[in-house]
Amino acid sequence: MRKSFYSDGNFDSSVHIGAAEPGLAKRNTQIIVEIIEYIPHVVVSKTVIKKNTDNITVSSFLEGNELVEKNAPFDTYIQIIEGTAELCINNRDYILHMGNGIIIPAHSTHYFNANVQFKMLSTIIRSDNDYE
Repeated sequence: MRKSFYSDGNFDSSVHIGAAEPGLAKRNTQIIVEIIEYIPHVVVSKTVIKKNTDNITVSSFLEGNELVEKNAPFDTYIQIIEGTAELCINNRDYILHMGNGIIIPAHSTHYFNANVQFKMLSTIIRSDNDYE
């Protein structure tokens, strides 16, 4: 199990921008890759929109960042919007380039690794069945 965000072993929590806000302003256009910046030694996340059952988040990873291994009770759609990401789902490795997307199945163990910097869009749509 991965225990740190960084390849050098140092631990620092991720930064979530807009966690107290419901997301981006409605009826405004955005260039999604530009709404989040890279910050050294931190995985940065920003809420695009959040509802009781749904969540869309954009995240940035600088080279060397890792996101700790986790397991979610719902499907998650990931789309790479800049760079290239390494993703491991249930011990199978995937390389995702800009424009690539993948569904991480519910209850799958997964983690991200950044050998190069990347940004991703994460979409979670929960249903009543996801909590069983």
